[in-house]
Amino acid sequence: MHSIKVLLTCPIRHVRIRKEPVASLITKKLAIFFLTLGCSSLMAAPVATQPTGVLFENVRIFDGTAKKLSAPANVLVVGNLIQTISIQPITAPAGTTLTRVAGGGRTLMPGLIDNHVHVLLSTTSQAELLDPKMTPEMLQERATAEAERTLLRGFTAVRDMGGPMLTSRPAIDKGELPGPRIYPSGAMVSQTSGHGDSRHPHERSRRFFGEVSRGEQLGANFIADGRDEVLTATRENLRAGATQIKVMAGGGAASAYDPLDVTQYTLDEMKAAVEAAGDWGTYVTVHAYTVRAVRRAVEAGVKSIEHGQLLDEATMKLLAKKGVWLSLQALDEAPSTAPAATRAKKHTVVEGTDNAFKWSRKHGVKLAWGTDFLFDPAQNVKQNADILKLKQWMTPAEILKLVTHDNAQLLALSGPRNPYPGKLGVVKEGALADLLLVDGDPIANLDLISDPAKNFVVIMKDGKTYKNTLQ
Repeated sequence: MHSIKVLLTCPIRHVRIRKEPVASLITKKLAIFFLTLGCSSLMAAPVATQPTGVLFENVRIFDGTAKKLSAPANVLVVGNLIQTISIQPITAPAGTTLTRVAGGGRTLMPGLIDNHVHVLLSTTSQAELLDPKMTPEMLQERATAEAERTLLRGFTAVRDMGGPMLTSRPAIDKGELPGPRIYPSGAMVSQTSGHGDSRHPHERSRRFFGEVSRGEQLGANFIADGRDEVLTATRENLRAGATQIKVMAGGGAASAYDPLDVTQYTLDEMKAAVEAAGDWGTYVTVHAYTVRAVRRAVEAGVKSIEHGQLLDEATMKLLAKKGVWLSLQALDEAPSTAPAATRAKKHTVVEGTDNAFKWSRKHGVKLAWGTDFLFDPAQNVKQNADILKLKQWMTPAEILKLVTHDNAQLLALSGPRNPYPGKLGVVKEGALADLLLVDGDPIANLDLISDPAKNFVVIMKDGKTYKNTLQ
């Protein structure tokens, strides 16, 4: 004979019931079943919450694609969506708790999008990253703070092109912490001696000596050789929540060990990453500058190229024909304090930038833009000003379209791995409410976006207002 002691926890109170001894296991199970069933009667009915809305009144709209601003209009946001856009006064739905924003003729536009960031790796120097005294917790704390600063610069979405994933991202997505929408790649996938092989000279090969490098321990990179290891590295990133996969397909300008001209990964290795990502409904993007590296990546089925400043015109035509994206940056020369070899490689890339922009536009390549700040925290404040470099190739309206609507199309390439389904990069009815209210007309004066602290008077992401200096 046994006794049953059951504790049922319900939302409004605890119910403790002690039964008399029973004779069988069936009776025990029945007792638990009926007690569990009865718990539902103790649960309070869900409390209906009133929808919240924000009404922008008297604004001129840059919708993400137009060449000029709209006539004065009103825009109603309900929840996290743009519900109504009208030149007529808008009445909020009954029961909506409404906040009004007097636009005063200012410009309402989509939030900015940076398609090539390193959320964590941009907050530390390479020496600090590899220093055992710098704990993962310290790095994550820095990155969380930088995510907030990124949002307050008006960037409501970013694509992280490699490095440790931000552990605070779930809290950001819930609106508990400020930060942009983050599309993470996870650890960069690199061959031994590749652009993502970040080992110190004293760190020996994991394959031969069984020692995992610090960069791999931190989640900055996977050093993967051969089809099997590339498959595993890709799948590990997907398991961890990557929205796309970043593979190093060629030499780098900032790295110490791989020359700029080298091609990295065999065709079969590259195909392995593409196949594994494709099985998850997403894509591979590659770091590559040269014709040989890019053509191999395209043959493997890669959907996006990061950089590409050293391509020839024929390869630009190939990208356009295949519908492959080119994510370009307008880079600066390396600082005088950098090693001579690094300065020389960076100069070669900078010299090729003009042709890359001209040819990509001439042949209709799907073009995206990003900053690619890495290992230099002081650079991050220049994120907005970097957009102004594009004026030598595009009109202000074209630039604004690139850093909003066009960049959003590349984000959507993640397909079912997209953590933020819905329309981004536009001010349209039904789109996600990622919005900036700009004090002035950025089409007439693009320089306005380089001073977000002064000129972005309202910053909204997912329908939530993170800045409003008009109140």
